[in-house]
Amino acid sequence: MITTKPNNIDDYIAGFPKDTQKILEQIRATIKKAAPDAEETISYAIPAFTLKGQYLIYFAGYKNHIALYPAPRGYEEFKKELSVYKGGKGTVQFPLEKPMPLNLITKIVKFRIKNNLEKAAKKK
Repeated sequence: MITTKPNNIDDYIAGFPKDTQKILEQIRATIKKAAPDAEETISYAIPAFTLKGQYLIYFAGYKNHIALYPAPRGYEEFKKELSVYKGGKGTVQFPLEKPMPLNLITKIVKFRIKNNLEKAAKKK
């Protein structure tokens, strides 16, 4: 695990065991594919993606799971899919010993893009 604040997502991922690195890279690639215009950054010492200056999604590696923030737990269209995963109000934990639900991650990212763009339009 990382003990110092990483400078970028590559540094962050390099601080994990090889098998976890592969999973983190899969998630990173999935987010990039779902949000090609998003920019990578480190925020709160974990990987994050921003889109048009707004935070879009964060992910983080732990000993037994990968966490994704914020998770749309309160939304009906995600209730069933997210109910099988641990997590708090705005987080979801994907266990390392199970295949990563990359389609679900894509769906969450696209949902977050739509949400962020709607919020930005309301501000104008």
